[in-house]
Amino acid sequence: MQLIKFKPTAYKLETVKTGRVFEDAGWTLADPECDSPSLVRAVYDNPRFTPREDLKGIYRYAEWMPVRRTLKKSCAPVTYKSKNLAKFLGLNNLYITFSGYNPKIGAKMSTCSFKETEAFTVCARMDKHEKRTLVVQSAGNTARAFAQVCSDNDIPVVICIPEDNKHDLWFRHKLNRCVKVIAVPHGCDYYDAIALGDKLAQNPRYFLEGGAKNIARRDGMGTTILSYIEKAGRIPDAYFQAVGSGTGAIAVWENAERLAADGRFGENKMRVYVSQNAPFTLLYDSWKAGSRQLADISPELGRRHAEVILAKVLSNRKPPYSIAGGLFDVLEKSNGDVFLASNDDIMYWLLQFRNLEGYDLLPAACVAVSSLAKAVEKGMVGKDEYIMLNCTGGGTLAAMGRGYYLKEPDLILSPDLPAEEIIAKVSEL
Repeated sequence: MQLIKFKPTAYKLETVKTGRVFEDAGWTLADPECDSPSLVRAVYDNPRFTPREDLKGIYRYAEWMPVRRTLKKSCAPVTYKSKNLAKFLGLNNLYITFSGYNPKIGAKMSTCSFKETEAFTVCARMDKHEKRTLVVQSAGNTARAFAQVCSDNDIPVVICIPEDNKHDLWFRHKLNRCVKVIAVPHGCDYYDAIALGDKLAQNPRYFLEGGAKNIARRDGMGTTILSYIEKAGRIPDAYFQAVGSGTGAIAVWENAERLAADGRFGENKMRVYVSQNAPFTLLYDSWKAGSRQLADISPELGRRHAEVILAKVLSNRKPPYSIAGGLFDVLEKSNGDVFLASNDDIMYWLLQFRNLEGYDLLPAACVAVSSLAKAVEKGMVGKDEYIMLNCTGGGTLAAMGRGYYLKEPDLILSPDLPAEEIIAKVSEL
């Protein structure tokens, strides 16, 4: 059910590697004429940042989102100028963009994660008459966001997660039966959940959401900097975010380029600083080696490191790092860097941030705060620079305090099973 009559956003696709511009076939994830891995980007007919006053929630930014319709219950990120954390760090222009639950500042994302931004955009890119079932692969927060959005809007979806992360599947109410959750067993990680979903999507009844390759996912996540722009009025000098795949940082960079092309918000000289939770340091190791290629990591070591970190959503063994337009390119073009935060750092900033800003963050967002503090300590940011701190989730204490329901997996399947067996078992649901 649509909230209003909505005209689909007009755009074309551009291949980052070659610059070729072409039409979107409906769910295009890559340029069929490009012979090497490359992201495609949306090129919108409206080149100016134009918030829609007639639309609610995240669809306020629909002019720069590849959507065909609007969905119920969406919320947008909230940006405000920090006082207490800024003073604590000695910064004069620190802006916090928060995607989570804190009604006092206008943040009402019920799943407490900025993954809602991608779920509302990806699902609104789908044709409302789509007969196939969407397949989403997730380490936790994405699963919760897609489950809630699909449940609220009657969109069939199969969500693949690691069983060890099932505690992330909490909701205010029981989900619609259109949502099915399939888990890979204890000891498996996000990469295994990806493998499971890939096998399921070999059947034409199912289709992959697409991850970082989906322009809707990236442009949904890129609304964080659009929220920032409405408050600060200019492109930031420095941007901080914790990453598992780096898709959110890629998305923000792409929108910074659009904002620079608009001409009203300054040049894009934004330095992109991303961070990971040690000991899961794949992106950090790859970047510090000065290599476009990902560092080697065995499945066993990756799973072990993913198991011990507090910010489990930051444990992607298959990030869009090397691909043209991916995280390596963003870090290189922005003169950025990668930081690390320990579990102890997370606990320190979880408490410190709550004391200073008045609400709790998810562990991944604490990784970003820790990295900002380290950058200040190292003199990598100036006290008068405009800084955007992307706090990608929080408010769980307040949200879960209203009561919650835990969604158990409908099936637990080994990613090593043949595709035919996985498809048969899921289809029985």
